[in-house]
Amino acid sequence: MTGFWPGARLSLALAGACALAPQGVQAQSPTVPGRAAILQSLLDCRGLSDDAARLACYDQAAGVMDQAEAKGDIVVVDREQARTVRRQTFGFTMPSMALFERGVAPEEMDNITGVAKRAYQADGKWVIELEDGAVWQQTDTEVVGRRPRAGTKVEIRKASLGSYFMNLDGQRAVRAKRVQ
Repeated sequence: MTGFWPGARLSLALAGACALAPQGVQAQSPTVPGRAAILQSLLDCRGLSDDAARLACYDQAAGVMDQAEAKGDIVVVDREQARTVRRQTFGFTMPSMALFERGVAPEEMDNITGVAKRAYQADGKWVIELEDGAVWQQTDTEVVGRRPRAGTKVEIRKASLGSYFMNLDGQRAVRAKRVQ
């Protein structure tokens, strides 16, 4: 582990992208808070009135953006990819998902459904690994009537105070937490 907070890496990447941004372009587009500087430099090209200068600006900015994306300095995420990230992180406490919540209001995710890839007991409590790789562990001592197996339908929904309920094949819900 490097000891860097993931946001620090992103900030460093954006700072590097700013250094590579086209020079001599005046900010003609309104600056949007939170917008990456490299994208802003591309949008600023619209403000140039001379066609040749505007084209040269776009070419330079697009080249810088393409290089930054290829190196991993920037990442372009569409709405479906953001939705996938929210689904993959369901059950984890995250400091902020604001990066994925721009534009229209994000859909509220209160439950997920999946299929068990594996199910086993640890210390008398069920551990369920879903096909998408998420691992959930029972936190209460309720008895599960029918033993869950690979292929068992799993529904997990938010409960109160940051807890979750897990239903296995429609049986009575047990409390659970996401462990992986």
